[in-house]
Amino acid sequence: MTEQAPRSTGGQPAGGNRILVVLLVPLFMSLMSVSVVNVALPAIETGLHASSADLQWVLAGYALAFGVVLVAAGRAGDLWGRKPLFIAGILLFTAGSLASGLAVDPLMLNLARVLTGLGSGVLNPQIIGIIQNVFHGRARGRAYGLFGTVVGLGVAIGPTLGGVIIGALGPEWGWRTTFLVNVPFGILGAVLTALWLHPPQRDRASGDRRSLADLDPVGAVLLAAAVVGLMIPFILPGTWLLLVPAVVLLVLWWLWEARMRVRMPQTGRAPMVDPSLFRIPSFSYSTVATAFLLGAMPGLWAVQAIVTQQGLGLSALAAGLTSLPTAVAVMVLSPWIGNHVHRRGPLFVMLGALLAIAAVVLGMVAFHQIATGSWPYWTLAVCLFPFGPAQALLMTSTQVLTMHEVPLHAAGAAGGVSQTAQRVMTAIGLAAVTGSFYASLAASGAGGDHSGAAASAGSPVAVAYGQAADAALLVVIGLLAVTLLAGVLDYVRRYRGGTLVLED
Repeated sequence: MTEQAPRSTGGQPAGGNRILVVLLVPLFMSLMSVSVVNVALPAIETGLHASSADLQWVLAGYALAFGVVLVAAGRAGDLWGRKPLFIAGILLFTAGSLASGLAVDPLMLNLARVLTGLGSGVLNPQIIGIIQNVFHGRARGRAYGLFGTVVGLGVAIGPTLGGVIIGALGPEWGWRTTFLVNVPFGILGAVLTALWLHPPQRDRASGDRRSLADLDPVGAVLLAAAVVGLMIPFILPGTWLLLVPAVVLLVLWWLWEARMRVRMPQTGRAPMVDPSLFRIPSFSYSTVATAFLLGAMPGLWAVQAIVTQQGLGLSALAAGLTSLPTAVAVMVLSPWIGNHVHRRGPLFVMLGALLAIAAVVLGMVAFHQIATGSWPYWTLAVCLFPFGPAQALLMTSTQVLTMHEVPLHAAGAAGGVSQTAQRVMTAIGLAAVTGSFYASLAASGAGGDHSGAAASAGSPVAVAYGQAADAALLVVIGLLAVTLLAGVLDYVRRYRGGTLVLED
C-alpha cells in the first residue's frame, strides 16, 4: 500500500508543501498535548478538586493509550491506506480534546484524555509512513527536518503556550482552553487532509488481501498487553510485579511474529512487525537513541515547571517562557539540519547528544545557584538553551536514520514500533526523573510544601527544590548517555563500512 503523488525534481512530490501542512499540524497538536499539561496541572487540581492520583492519570492515561495502539495503527495504515486512518485519528483526537476542555469532574477528564491518546496513537504512525512513501532524496531530509522541528516545538513550546493561556484567561478557563484550542485546528486538519492529501493507490502486485486477519490480531493483542504491562509500573507505584508478565508477553509476541514470518509463504499473511526489521542496524540504533532522548526530555521540563512554580513561587507563564528559547532554536535549526542530514546525519546524532548532556549539566548549576539566590531566574533559560540545538540535531537526524533502510511496505509498522519505544521510554523516563526528584525532596523534609506560598529564591524551600532538581537531572544525564552511546556505535559502524553519507 502506498500513497503516491507525481514527483518533481529533488524528490519533492507535487503539492508537497500542502501535504506537509496537513501532516505536521496534527503532529504538533498531539505532541503539545503531552507537554502543555505540565503547567496546567495546578489549575486542574483546583478547578476539578482533583487528587494527586487523578492528576497522575491526566498524564498517564494519554501516554498509555497513545503507546498501546501505535504499532497496530501503523500496520493498519500499511494494509488499508494511511489517509483514512490519519483522518480517523485526527477526529478521535479532536473529540477527546473537546471532552477534556468541557470535563466536569476528574473521571470525565481522564476518560477524555484516554480518547485523545488513542487518536494520537492512530494518526502518528501514518505521518511517518506517508513521508517515507511520497518524499525522496533531499526532499525527504527536508520533510524530516520539519518533522523534527514540529516534534521539538510540540514538546518545548507546550509549557510556554500553556503558561500564556492560563495567564491571560485565568486558572479555570485557562486550563480548559489548553485542550479546547485543539478543536478548531483538528476540524480544519481533517478537512484539509480530505482535500489535499492524495488518496492511496493500492499496489495490486502486493496482493489484495485486506481482512482483519491480515492485521495479525494475535500479535497486536500480545504487543498491546506487553506495552501496558511495561508502562503501568512506571505510572502507578506499587505495581512492579506487572513487569514479569509484561516481559513474558513480549517474548510470546516475538515468538508469534517469528512464526508468522516463517509461515508466510503458506498462509500469505505477513506478521504485524517483521522480526527482520530489528536486524537493520540503522533502525535499531536510531530507535534506541530517539527513545532515550524522549525519555529524558519530558522529565527535564516537568521538573523545571515544578521547581519554578512550587519551589520558587513564580507563575505558570514564567515556567513556560523558560523553554521558549529552546523552542525557537529547534524551529530555526531543524530545516537546515534536514537539508544536510544525508551527508552528516550520523555525526549530528553524536554532537546533539553531547550538546544535550552539556545543557543539562549547565541546568544543574543554574538550579542550584537560582535556588540559593545567587543568580536571577532568567539564567536558567540561558543555561538550558543549548538543549534546543541538541533537540534539532537529534530529532531530525534520528528520524531520517531510523527509516532510511526500512522497506516502504513496512514503513507504517516500523514507524509504529519506533514511536511505541518512544512512548514506553517516555513513561519510564518521566517516572524515573520525577521519582528521583520527589524522593530527594522528601528526604530534605520539604516534600509536604507544595503551595508555593513560602517559596522564593534563597528560602529553605527553594534550596530543597533546587537540590531535588539536581538529583533528578542526574537521571536525565543517564538517559542521554544511552542516546550518546547508540549514536557512537552507529557512527563507528558506518565509518568502518564507509556509509557515513546516506544514499536514497
